[in-house]
Amino acid sequence: MPLMFLLLLFACSPGALAQEQKKPAPGPASIRQYISAGWDNLTRSMTDCASVVDPKMKVNPVIYLPAGFAAPPAVEKLHTVCNVDIEHLPKPIHQLGEIDTNAIHPHGLLYLENKYVVPGGRFNEMYGWDSYFIILGLLRDGRTDLARGMVENFFFEIENYGALLNANRTYYLTRSQPPFLSSMVLAVYDAEKRAGHADPAWLARAYSYLEKDYSMWTRDPHLAGATLLARYYDFGEGPPAEGLQDEGGFYRKVVSYFMVHPDQADHYLVEQDLVPPDSVKQERRQAAAAPGSSYGITVCDVATTMAHPECEPKRVVRLSADYYKGDRSMRESGFDISFRFGAYGSATHHYAPVCLNSLLYKTETDMDQISVSIGKTSEAKAWKERAEARKRRMQQYLWDGDRGFFFDYDFTGGKKSSYRYLTTYYPLWAGLATPEQAAAVVKNLPVFEQPGGLAMSPENSGAQWDYPYGWAPVELLAIQGLRRYGYNAEADRLSYKFLSTVIENFQRDGTIREKYNVVTRSSESQVTVGYQENVVGFGWTNGAFLELLHALPKDKAESLAP
Repeated sequence: MPLMFLLLLFACSPGALAQEQKKPAPGPASIRQYISAGWDNLTRSMTDCASVVDPKMKVNPVIYLPAGFAAPPAVEKLHTVCNVDIEHLPKPIHQLGEIDTNAIHPHGLLYLENKYVVPGGRFNEMYGWDSYFIILGLLRDGRTDLARGMVENFFFEIENYGALLNANRTYYLTRSQPPFLSSMVLAVYDAEKRAGHADPAWLARAYSYLEKDYSMWTRDPHLAGATLLARYYDFGEGPPAEGLQDEGGFYRKVVSYFMVHPDQADHYLVEQDLVPPDSVKQERRQAAAAPGSSYGITVCDVATTMAHPECEPKRVVRLSADYYKGDRSMRESGFDISFRFGAYGSATHHYAPVCLNSLLYKTETDMDQISVSIGKTSEAKAWKERAEARKRRMQQYLWDGDRGFFFDYDFTGGKKSSYRYLTTYYPLWAGLATPEQAAAVVKNLPVFEQPGGLAMSPENSGAQWDYPYGWAPVELLAIQGLRRYGYNAEADRLSYKFLSTVIENFQRDGTIREKYNVVTRSSESQVTVGYQENVVGFGWTNGAFLELLHALPKDKAESLAP
């Protein structure tokens, strides 16, 4: 019997068919079950010992309460059951920058009143912009109470910790994150309204917290110079605590990069004198360097024989205070790390970003809507005027009509960036782009589109927020922006690409990840700049997946099933 016939006979035998039928084929339904169970697995509270664990820091667990805040019974119980220390912050905090986090020893978890959902893995606390996408997923799954409790936690942060924080750890008391709070508030309010439980009193209470959150971004030092647009800015100095403990060797790699790429080093490397300074010039040079490690540099001839190579005397350098300010501000942006704001995000605080100002425009239009809803009609007019003013400035400083992109603006150098980045679609999501601008950025979709969705940029910097990676939250915003301007065919195509990538990887390993390689359509992570893990969970991917799936036409959604 020919070999080929035998192979075909075996492949078509009843046993082989039975095995094929038993093979699991998880489609959208199976992932939805995973996500539904994931909300509970990722939920933390002050009654749960798992909440205080911090994979990023090697310290004994501590919970910090606001100054003068009486310890609730649940926290007292946590102290007894989990052997957790309970401390108070040294003083009341009214706004960011009022407390020196370097003086807090050890770092710990900041108390929040309600349960919250964490992203997963090393991110075991409630994050700022992650929570918007998590809340969308919770609402889509009918978990309204949990979603509302998370928004209430942000109110608590604003009232007691000075701002909506990067996350509720003490070392995050110097920075916020991209401002999605008004979008969170309206998402919860609208969900309750649809369910017949509209709560205008809650919306009115939210208004004052939204005002305070917004005001931080519209005054110095968060203003981007004469543009009067906003910038990211961390109030801390020197290397952030989590960067030193959780990202071992990171700053050494930064120094190495700047040594090899002096054209990008700017003033970020400062030579350190090995003897005490004896002149004003030396003192100024020393002052330019921030707290942090020193790095030795020795230049030697390349050895070509057995002879010992000749070397120059060792020189010692440190990263400058301005570099660390950029590094910290990059972390406030949420895009850590991309080379979009210079190498390693070193110049983040020197830019008026498209993303941040789009979000603030969205906040202003949301506040206009909320003002009308709660009877503050005179204030609605002021919010409308603020939105229009920001829109004009964004058109002036951020739009490049020749190239068809919204670019970040370097306000210290007085020029637009040329770094093509997926945030060019944020103005569509926020509704501030003109129809002509929308058409232009849609024409540039091929710059970002890959087999598995949209890459963050075409630049392969080795960083996780650049090529070849796609991130669910920005995929969602870009696609929703396309739909807002009527580009539904493009939105359907891109949604299908990204959703099918998530499904195929779920079929392989049964997990959902924080990011995906949209070129290879896999969860493989070959990041060489910054932390390299591709965390399992994952809160915002869960939420964005549900939103994208819900908006996809029924026939296309059904075709996602294997």
